[in-house]
Amino acid sequence: MDTEINLSRKVRKPLKAYKEAKQSYLNRMRLAVSLFYFSMGLTFATWASRIPDIKETLNLTEADLGTVLFAIPLGQLLMMPFSGKIVIRYGSSKTVVFGIIFYILSMATLGLATEVWQLMLSLFFFGIFSNFTNISVNTQGILTESIFRRPIMSSFHGAWSLAGFTGALIGLLMMNFGLKPLYHFAIVAILLYINIFANYRHLVKTRPAKPAKVEAEKKRSLIPKINPALAWLGVIGFCSMVSEGIMFDWSGVYFKEVVKAPESLVILGYTSFMIMMASGRFIGDKITARFGRKRVLAISGFMISGGMYIAVFFPYVIPAALGFMLVGLGVSTVVPGVYSLAGKTPGIEPSQALTAVSSISFLGFLLGPPIIGYIAHAVGLKMSFAIIGVFGVGIAFLVNKIKE
Repeated sequence: MDTEINLSRKVRKPLKAYKEAKQSYLNRMRLAVSLFYFSMGLTFATWASRIPDIKETLNLTEADLGTVLFAIPLGQLLMMPFSGKIVIRYGSSKTVVFGIIFYILSMATLGLATEVWQLMLSLFFFGIFSNFTNISVNTQGILTESIFRRPIMSSFHGAWSLAGFTGALIGLLMMNFGLKPLYHFAIVAILLYINIFANYRHLVKTRPAKPAKVEAEKKRSLIPKINPALAWLGVIGFCSMVSEGIMFDWSGVYFKEVVKAPESLVILGYTSFMIMMASGRFIGDKITARFGRKRVLAISGFMISGGMYIAVFFPYVIPAALGFMLVGLGVSTVVPGVYSLAGKTPGIEPSQALTAVSSISFLGFLLGPPIIGYIAHAVGLKMSFAIIGVFGVGIAFLVNKIKE
């Protein structure tokens, strides 16, 4: 079953070679792809779980942290014009392995930072390999979904979210043991490399692009052309990922400085969010199939805004945790749905469509956290969460711009 297939044309049709494969083989392949999503999620969550600790160690203010976090989108922006083209040229099964190896390595180096500039440099490379791995792993997800011929993208993102929850628990455990971020990051990196070695052989194989096609790609603009359908999908993803990014990078700080939660409960906000986001993604495919993607997206948008405002107007441990749970449930189906629709755009390579959409949407994940640092410095962290709450309502109205 190592036969390589050309997916350059109609990715929505099941691959001929995989059609003849046993279900056990296909399930093993799906598990391998899921575990790569898990690896990517755990890499980011490991960093996110120690942000409050690193902020305190380096004596960063909210504005300082916002400036530092800008290094991630800078790396992301640098890599955007190239990720999709590299995936087309070499195939996502190869590029995802290369990308995630260096994504994990850049995460580990974050623990070495003793100065602000060192942290920013490491985050810059963290952003570069984040984008590269993101495009590669989601291309794998789309290819696997085309083989199974039913919605399974949410389950892949569910694995990413489950990794976020796992990362939060590991972070809490490491902090209770008094382990410094460097040792924490190194332990996680070793475990992730073992996971990659055990699963890379089972990824979906594709034939490398033909030389003539590669030459044609080189003649195109570095910035991928975005048709209106992909643009609106990107904007919807942007609104969702702004909220998601805020939860990752600022939920712990919010519980510490606004909710005034006890030290042992500071991580509760992040954990509450991750539990519901993971749960929503594991049931999201069935909900979408039953009620329709547009209706699910609209409801999700209102849930995001509702959860944010509960945490803003009732800044106490239990209400704020419930609010963050609602935000987690709201964002759970947005990005998987957007990526799935993008990958099925007629006449466009999945990796190129993903590059276009994620170039817009993933900026929300990366730009939101640093921007909120500046807003918090100017008007307070609680008010900044209230401003971000508007993005959920934006999703509910923007769904009318897309077609199922």
